[in-house]
Amino acid sequence: MIVKRIIPCLDVKDGRVVKGVKFLDLKDVSSPVELGKLYNDSGADELVFYDITASSDGRRIFTDILKKVAECITIPLTVGGGISTLDDFDEVIKCGADKISINTGALKNPELISEAARKYGSERVVLAIDARRVEDGSFRIFARGGREDTGLCAIEWIKKGESLGAGELVVNSIDADGVKSGFDLPMLEAVCEAVSIPVIASGGAGSIADFIELFKKLPKVDAGLAASVFHFGEVAIPDLKRALKEHGIPVSY
Repeated sequence: MIVKRIIPCLDVKDGRVVKGVKFLDLKDVSSPVELGKLYNDSGADELVFYDITASSDGRRIFTDILKKVAECITIPLTVGGGISTLDDFDEVIKCGADKISINTGALKNPELISEAARKYGSERVVLAIDARRVEDGSFRIFARGGREDTGLCAIEWIKKGESLGAGELVVNSIDADGVKSGFDLPMLEAVCEAVSIPVIASGGAGSIADFIELFKKLPKVDAGLAASVFHFGEVAIPDLKRALKEHGIPVSY
């Protein structure tokens, strides 16, 4: 089994980290710089920075706060939000991003995935999806921060994203987001069966046990991403990694 990564996520709005439930009722949490330092020093394997309203506002990502976060950490940094052109890739890379996450921009222009992979390498191109179950039980892609039903089948879209050159996949379950009742294992299982690139599970973590269950039941999942449980001190990353190791799940220290 490969080493599993633990990845805190900073959902940033107006320069502050926020968190809601199923993308609604956003509440202020803290400074992204302070949280970035905390996670860097507490053993996180990577950090994700999402400017969560860039796409819905139709603007480019805020770079001032991003630069400050990048300057205070040494772990890999993935950045997303409002990324729709190669110029956007250039800008966030100059700000310190190691990998770039694309979601709405790729939905609008799928060729952005292949263009970015050719220019920067697939390993730096992360395809992020926000998906939820619909009436027939299938998983469908939603855009603009979960506000817009695209009508796209999530499984078909991720297969296309992989074929275009995405090197990693972040799967966020809107149904599970912020609920803290565990990762959406059925959705993640369907995704892992459909692609061969690394899969990062997002949405639903509420306890250390949820991470253990994730990696035990779905060994193909490469990483667990979470926000609330880390932000509010419900799970400390050193404690999480210790528990994972005790259950035979390889982690880095």
